[in-house]
This record gives sequence, structure tokens and C-alpha cells, in this order.
Amino acid sequence: MTISTTETNAPPRGMLRSVGAVFAGIVAIFVLSLGTDQVLHVMKVYPPWTEPMFDPRLNLLALSYRIVYGVVGGYITARLAPRYPMRHAIVLGAIGLALSTAGAIAAIPMNLGPSWYPILLALSSMPCAWLGGVLQRRWHTQ
Repeated sequence: MTISTTETNAPPRGMLRSVGAVFAGIVAIFVLSLGTDQVLHVMKVYPPWTEPMFDPRLNLLALSYRIVYGVVGGYITARLAPRYPMRHAIVLGAIGLALSTAGAIAAIPMNLGPSWYPILLALSSMPCAWLGGVLQRRWHTQ
């Protein structure tokens, strides 16, 4: 008679790798975005952190690099995914959509800048993550 001693409460290794892949994408987006913001504040391209930013050109600049970083985050997530890379990238996009929507709901009444900026940031979350997944699939399945 053989008794199995496997732990039934431990999460499967694949689940931990999946969570880690999505987490890595989120961290990459946050670090790259806030790092670039800080550099632009130090260089006095952006006003100080405590002041609102209403110049549409500066908001377009911020949106443009955040879009690029969203694609990079989707790519990283898909690349690190144990399997189903596009599914992981889409999960990242959904998390980004939820966080960005919450940020927009909080920021718009505070009048920190134009309302279109946080709205477009939220709307770009899913397409950016998807594109990152597509790029990962193209570059790593050949």
C-alpha cells in the first residue's frame, strides 16, 4: 500500500509563474513610467510634482511613453508566461484598465490636468498589452 504525501494546499508552480509574469509586467510599467516622469521633472520639462500639468503637449509626451511602456510590459509578461502568453498579456491589460480607470475616476475631479489624459491612458491599456503579446509571439515562435 502506497500513501501519497503531496501537499494539496500548495499552489501549482505554473500558477506562481503566471502571477510572477503578470507582476513583472506591472512592475516594469510602473518603474519605467515613474522613472521617466522623475527624469522629466528633474530636467524641468514637467512642472514640479505638486503642480498640475495642463499643457497638452506635455500630456501627449507622457501618454506616448506610457503607451510604449505598456507594450513593453505586455511583451515582458508574455515572454515570462509559463504557457498561453497572450492570455497573460490580456490579464495584464485588464489589470491596467482597472487601475487606470480607478486613477481617472480619482484624478479628474482633482483637476490635475486635462481629463482626456487619464481617459486615454485607461483606454490604451488593453491594446498596448495585446500588442506586447503579439510582438512576443512574432519574435519568439520563429
